Amino acid sequence: MKQPLIRVIIPAYNEQDSIAKVIQDIPEIVAEVIVVNNNSSDATVENATKAGATVLTENRKGYGYACLKGINHIISNNLNTDIVVFLDGDYSDYPEQLTEIVAPITNKNIDFVIGSRVKRLRESGSMTPQQVFGNWLATFLMKVFFNAKFTDLGPFRAIKFDKLLELEMEDKTYGWTVEMQLKAIKRKYSYTEVPVKYRNRIGVSKVSGTIKGTILAGVKILSWIFKYSFK
Repeated sequence: MKQPLIRVIIPAYNEQDSIAKVIQDIPEIVAEVIVVNNNSSDATVENATKAGATVLTENRKGYGYACLKGINHIISNNLNTDIVVFLDGDYSDYPEQLTEIVAPITNKNIDFVIGSRVKRLRESGSMTPQQVFGNWLATFLMKVFFNAKFTDLGPFRAIKFDKLLELEMEDKTYGWTVEMQLKAIKRKYSYTEVPVKYRNRIGVSKVSGTIKGTILAGVKILSWIFKYSFK
């Protein structure tokens, strides 16, 4: 593949203390960083703008809503795009590893890449016990039902833009990551994982940091898996 046009989509809800750090650590090979302000009440918008990102606003709260807003920005503005990278705004990922995430696409023509938060590269406490168990259960079920080889539902991921559009993503909240992986399996996309480092996030998690968020995320993830198991 020639030098690809890469755009990064970052959903952000009250990430004023971390968002500029995330943007600044993204490699210069990226054509555009798109931060989707997901109804923040702090200085996320101002800090992301100062850091050089394109900032959109999606007032409907939900990870999927924010991701879909970023995708629609690319489509509606007819922006030439080869690869889209999804990245969280809390600085738990290492944005500089983007070059490693996209390498299987650019070098081996892989369709879809997951950044896998392997234990040996995780900072102590960066993933809660419920996150670790939830990831294990979800990927175990995908292996049982679909013979998938995923080990993580990590949010740091890259996908060819045309392949992303073919998936017709629809989940608005917690099920976005697993929906993408399930649909990629169903469409027989080539995929791989790249081990990535993971550190304690800046601020409090909006999902795993609350009992309600953990339960809702777990229910949504399992519902997607069972929905596709019986299709």
